[in-house]
Amino acid sequence: MDLTEALALIRRVPDFPEPGVMFQDITPVLGTPSAFKAVVDAMAGTLDDVDTVVAIDARGFFFGAAVAYSLGLGVIPVRKAGKLPVVGGKASYSLEYGTAELEIPAGVIEPGQRVAVIDDVLATGGTAAAACELVELAKGEVAGITVVLEIGALDGRSRLAGRKLDTLLTV
Repeated sequence: MDLTEALALIRRVPDFPEPGVMFQDITPVLGTPSAFKAVVDAMAGTLDDVDTVVAIDARGFFFGAAVAYSLGLGVIPVRKAGKLPVVGGKASYSLEYGTAELEIPAGVIEPGQRVAVIDDVLATGGTAAAACELVELAKGEVAGITVVLEIGALDGRSRLAGRKLDTLLTV
């Protein structure tokens, strides 16, 4: 399956998780081996000179771990608040339907380490910006951000100005 066919599997779910939100469901991509491979290969192809991968809770874990594996790198989970036993830093962010907080594990990023930030969807940019903040708090360098899908109307890209950002599909 090629990338275009793989991305066509993403389904739109209206009014989830609340009225007015058009949820972009990547589950069909994850459940189709050839589609998952096409997307992971494309994401990995956007990265160069990277030392490790940060994967954002929760659906970013699928893509981040697979990209890291394909590149022979480690993967660091950035989690929603309260999920880590040893917290190295916290960052708050806003979503199109609320606010939340992310945490990074302590002692997993070395100073100067070049980090790729991986997630499934770029909406308002809050989640990706918070993950970048956490990488930099840990003295790492954000080498790039790669997402499967960008929701252009929410202008999340503007919150990441000046950063290398790759998206496979913009809707």
